[in-house]
Amino acid sequence: MKKMTKILLAIILVLAAAGTGAYFYIKAQFPSGKDTDITEGYYQKFRSDAKLEMKYSQLGEYEVAYTELPSENGSIGKIRFWYPAELEKNSDKYPMILVVNASGTPAASYEPFFDRLASWGFIVVGNEDPQTGTGETASITLDRVMDLSKDHILYERIDRENMGIIGYSQGGAGALAAVSEYENGKLYKTIFTGSAAYQFMAGNFGWKYDAAKIHIPYFMTAGTGKSDDKGVEDPTKEYGGVSPLSALIENYEQVPEDVMKIRARAAGAEHEEMLMRTDGYMTAWMRYQLQGDEEAGKAFLGEDAEILHNANWQDIEKNR
Repeated sequence: MKKMTKILLAIILVLAAAGTGAYFYIKAQFPSGKDTDITEGYYQKFRSDAKLEMKYSQLGEYEVAYTELPSENGSIGKIRFWYPAELEKNSDKYPMILVVNASGTPAASYEPFFDRLASWGFIVVGNEDPQTGTGETASITLDRVMDLSKDHILYERIDRENMGIIGYSQGGAGALAAVSEYENGKLYKTIFTGSAAYQFMAGNFGWKYDAAKIHIPYFMTAGTGKSDDKGVEDPTKEYGGVSPLSALIENYEQVPEDVMKIRARAAGAEHEEMLMRTDGYMTAWMRYQLQGDEEAGKAFLGEDAEILHNANWQDIEKNR
């Protein structure tokens, strides 16, 4: 994000902690968010000494194609699809990932992110909604994708048994809401969030979600930088950053213990850096959960999981 977007993001989040009235005013002023650092080849800037994190942060083996679908919903605008190009020459089904946008960040503003993720063998779906926190447009998008017409290239090509959802910042709250507050949330097999807006602040924004209702494998992340965690004693009484550790712990503890779950923080990462900083393990998580990639699973499973020995990550807790 450019400097002005960062400043406005800080304002909107501070006022969110004060109550919903401020939200509706700032929401109307918030920019469209078309300036991001996710440009062509952005992943090449990432470096990690951890083998799996580095591997899955880069391009996969699949050539990627693109298509789109208009939506009657004004907020959604277009539903965008990135998918393995080989799909056009075979009859296979592919796992799907729905991406829930961060504040002011339509899918068109960070297309290289979708393209890279699709290169790992996923159909990746986005839309143009710049305000996704309620999860409503994610739910509407999923319904539309599940009802593609016979003349659409992706008709009956989505593996409905293997669908995931991811979201960052406001989109993290939106992804959690999409899973926990909507009937079609039960269709997802797994969820990943990066710096999801913490529950108290999200509630003041009208972005209601309930981590206790998450019954699918969940990997939750945040950064250690001040923009995510200001280190305040009680983030329900003063603004604590977008996703403070105390809130991450609260979400983790609310998710039922019989659900596979991981919480971790990207060391030194500020809020606006989280997409790039989590790319590797987000992709590995989805590869393991949706494609059964055993190598990817080694990043997370057991006492010798790579993430436990990776200097890029701290404050890790997991139950598998």
